[in-house]
Amino acid sequence: MTTEKNQACDLVIFGAKGDLTKRKLLPALYKLEKLRKLHKSTRIIATGRANWNTEDYIKIIKKSIKTFLKEDIQDHIWTQFSSRIFFHNINVYEILHFKKLKKILVKQNNIIIYYCATPPETLNAIFLGLGSTHLNFPSSRIILEKPLGVSLKTSQIINNQISKYFSEKQIFRIDHYLGKESILNLFSLRFANSLLFHTWNNTIIDHIQITVSEEVGIEDRWNYFDKIGQTRDMVQNHLLQLLTIITMDQPKNIQSENIRNEKVKILRSLNPINLDNINQFTVRGQYSSGVIREKKVPSYLKENGANKYSQTETFVAMQINLNHEKWLGVPFYLRTGKRLAHKYSEIVIVFKKNPINLFIDSNIELLSNKLIIRLEPNPNIQYDILNKTPSLQNKYKLEILTLKSNNINQENSKNLIDAYERLLLESMRGIQALFVSRDEVEESWKWIDSILDGWKNIKNDNLQLYKAGSWGPKNANILLSYNNHTWHKFQ
Repeated sequence: MTTEKNQACDLVIFGAKGDLTKRKLLPALYKLEKLRKLHKSTRIIATGRANWNTEDYIKIIKKSIKTFLKEDIQDHIWTQFSSRIFFHNINVYEILHFKKLKKILVKQNNIIIYYCATPPETLNAIFLGLGSTHLNFPSSRIILEKPLGVSLKTSQIINNQISKYFSEKQIFRIDHYLGKESILNLFSLRFANSLLFHTWNNTIIDHIQITVSEEVGIEDRWNYFDKIGQTRDMVQNHLLQLLTIITMDQPKNIQSENIRNEKVKILRSLNPINLDNINQFTVRGQYSSGVIREKKVPSYLKENGANKYSQTETFVAMQINLNHEKWLGVPFYLRTGKRLAHKYSEIVIVFKKNPINLFIDSNIELLSNKLIIRLEPNPNIQYDILNKTPSLQNKYKLEILTLKSNNINQENSKNLIDAYERLLLESMRGIQALFVSRDEVEESWKWIDSILDGWKNIKNDNLQLYKAGSWGPKNANILLSYNNHTWHKFQ
């Protein structure tokens, strides 16, 4: 059931003291206030284990919002925004505390949204507390952050726990990538333009590359990251979501259920990668010391709190093949890593070369046309085509001509909103299209689990070191060379 965008909501944040709330949620909510997207009766009920009152909490969060907002706080907007905020000391393991919360929530007839910005191990206690006190009203919603488990089995446990108290229509599993403007533009790019719509298949496309490159290391998150690794942290959610969006068939309409169904079909068509082909289709690495932006950075094994014997991957590259009529014979190359040379995310569509080279006298080989979709930073679309080099010679010397369009210009940048702003607003509207379904989560884990099992059981560990500030292990290049392909160079 969807709601009007200005309907009153009670947003209950579990984990209101945490980093996610301070860095993302509260700045996003302030921006929604500024954009006048919040109903005048909407309340923000922050909960956490602390002997604070609301006044204390507002003072604390104003400092963090100033730090992460990237713009000055306007007094009149802050006055309105802060009047919505209430802080309540809640221990999620105490049922009595949920009873006290209920007294607050029933005072107003608002749509209730529970945001679980808490560690995964606390989720079941939250589900149980809400269910035991009958706070899981049919109209209420609950937002879950990733990671939703660390395997198919653990994700099923979480999904089974929450399904005791909330229906699938009430559950909003968040992947902030799906709220980015550049990701949403992929739908219009593919399905609103006949030029691309009719050529988006294995007849015209040679291969596709997806890169999500990070400059940062683990940022003092050793205890979390070393148990997870880059494959679980990035591939299972962000990169597979990008893959489904660029390969899914056109849905019947842009309603939530139809989009999700098409994405699930792609996940089910992924050819398995397991012990039999793990070395053929995957490369994993771990960063050693190096230099990024003229600054020396330590190796992964020298980060704060590190275990010097860790075999956790900070880089992964893989070739994926789809058992899908439209994509048979098209390899998809995914790579992501920490401490790489530059921070950027992009999708590169490489088109097949013309079968006949009319210009062979002066061009031994025709280069491929490419469609490069830069997601961040500075989202843009670039099309590389071949063009005659201006000359008085009678030979056709060809060169790459780049046609480039910025998605975000000065005029529409004013309307650009952050991923969390969009996703919070969509949850208030009750629209699930930008959130991940249970089937998507479990199908992606099913596929990822076979890769993780393959690495675990392989005789010769394929973990390779790469220098911080480089583009990853050398074998990531070899992976593509088997098909005479190369990674698109960062520009």
